[in-house]
Amino acid sequence: MLTIIDRYILKRYLATFAAMLLMFIPIGIVIDVSEKVNKMIENKIPLTEIAIYYFHFTIYFANSLFPIFLFLSIIWFTSKLANNTEIIAILGSGISFSRFLRPYIIGASIISVFVLLMGFWVVPASSEGFNNFRYTYLKGGGQDQVRGDNTDVYRQINDNEFLYVNSFNPVSKLAFNFALEKFKKEKLVSKITASRIKWNPKDSTYTMYDYTKRTVGSLGDKIEKMPEKNEKFSFDLEDLTPVIYIAETLSLTELYDFIDKEKQRGSSNINVYMVVLYKKFSVPVSAFILTIIAVSVSSMKRRGGMGMNLTIGIALAFAYVFFDKIFGVLAEKSSFSPLIAVWFPNLIFGILAIFLLRNAKR
Repeated sequence: MLTIIDRYILKRYLATFAAMLLMFIPIGIVIDVSEKVNKMIENKIPLTEIAIYYFHFTIYFANSLFPIFLFLSIIWFTSKLANNTEIIAILGSGISFSRFLRPYIIGASIISVFVLLMGFWVVPASSEGFNNFRYTYLKGGGQDQVRGDNTDVYRQINDNEFLYVNSFNPVSKLAFNFALEKFKKEKLVSKITASRIKWNPKDSTYTMYDYTKRTVGSLGDKIEKMPEKNEKFSFDLEDLTPVIYIAETLSLTELYDFIDKEKQRGSSNINVYMVVLYKKFSVPVSAFILTIIAVSVSSMKRRGGMGMNLTIGIALAFAYVFFDKIFGVLAEKSSFSPLIAVWFPNLIFGILAIFLLRNAKR
């Protein structure tokens, strides 16, 4: 059962967090508009497209800076409780500091579940809308930049087939210097080559130009040549170079399936995709860690008042975001473990939370 004090603190927890979002999101939109208004006018972007973009921007922006908003909101209202000596009165009535934390933990649980579910389904859709708009209208050469390197693409299609193209044009669905090798028990069975290969959406086939197929036999190889040939394959040329933000746009189940497929293909971007996956779980957990740190820092009445608590809070919040970004990039650009990189900030700040909580109890 929640007591009156529990309901009072929980209400302040959720209301202050919501107010912080409502206060900073319009500021973020105004700053974004001021930076992009010239591009929008220059490219004559329809108002409906802009409105949809800022709907997705709101969700994307709130999710990206969620730890800072949560941390500052707790610092804010807990400092007010401390300055009004309400915390002294609560603890003086015989309630332990651990019991005082109960409504905060309930609030963190509500926020965590909300962020977790949003990250599974809602945020990926908004991330797709947000990034599609940027690369379509705002970035110079965006359609070229939206994908990774389209040259010398080598992928494993399944356990036995390997595909290579010298270059790929995702707009025309055309690849050059195509080669498809099939193995059986690590021995080459057949190899198909073509100077060009083009996707035909009408009948879901591929047209190969300057087609050559070599079938390896025990008594001799069989060579088949044709100037042009249509054939169905199990792969999709567009999957050779997925958009650079593809992982951010997939729901949880889709992301698991996509990562499994990319592992089979020997993708070099697996770490990027794993970072996105692990963050779906690590970010909600950070709500508990940041809540404990914020309460421990702001529950004491200081000489500097709320301003001192906010200064400490802002420094810690940005330190958390800094570690989160640094280790995320480290995992994406090197062989550093994505699991360690994503959870390391939570580990460090979890230890800090335990230390601060022990001091606050004293």
